[in-house]
Parts: sequence; C-alpha cells; structure tokens
Amino acid sequence: MRKSFPKSLPSLSLRIDLDPRGRISPGKIQLLENIRSRGSMSAAGRAMNMSYRRAWLLVDEMNRICGQAVVETQEGGKGGGGTKLTPFGLTLVARYRKIEWSVEIAARKELRALRADLGKDDSEMAAGAPYIDG
Repeated sequence: MRKSFPKSLPSLSLRIDLDPRGRISPGKIQLLENIRSRGSMSAAGRAMNMSYRRAWLLVDEMNRICGQAVVETQEGGKGGGGTKLTPFGLTLVARYRKIEWSVEIAARKELRALRADLGKDDSEMAAGAPYIDG
C-alpha cells in the first residue's frame, strides 16, 4: 500500500528516456491520466495549472518519441468534442505505472537506509513523495 512522507525525505522519480530528445516522465503520465479522467486536454491541463498549448505540446512530444498517437480527439456534436487516450496511450500509462512500482519496490530497502542515514524517522511522515510500507 502506498503511503506518503515529506518531500525532504528520499523518494524516487522515474524518467524513461526513449529518444535522445524525448522522455516519458511523471508529469507527462499525470497529464495522460488527467486526459483519461476528464475527457479533455484543456481540462487536464487546467488541473495541472498549464495552458492548453503546453498540454498539447507535451502530448505532441509523446506522440513523436513513441512513434504513435497517445490521444485521439473526438468531433464535437450534441455532447461536444473531447480527447481520449488511444489504446497505446492506455498501455503507456499502465506500463509506466508498473515500471514505477517495480522500481519503488526494488529501491525500498535502500531508501529506508538513506532515510535512516539522514536521521529521519516515521514520526516525520506526512503528505508528499511516495513511500511504500511493507
């Protein structure tokens, strides 16, 4: 089960370099998750305090480095238009989260040791970076 602790404590952030000029990172995956849950690129961007243009540029970069579309737009109409993840986009998010989980599990012991080296203890736990109990 995931828990959280202060940002000052050791944590991991996964970045996957797929291309010399492009990478998949936590923010891009969060953007895709927001598009999936909100059905709109502008709403997903707003949820992350970014403009539609910035969200579009990040999606365009993911399309380029992956060599295929991560989102598809839906034409307007009675219910209006929208954006949804492609099957590849859904797989990308799921695979990223699985890799992230595997890395966190593998590093758990060393992160705890580092936390001890820094003099942090469980009483300092609060909201923040991911921490895995167990």
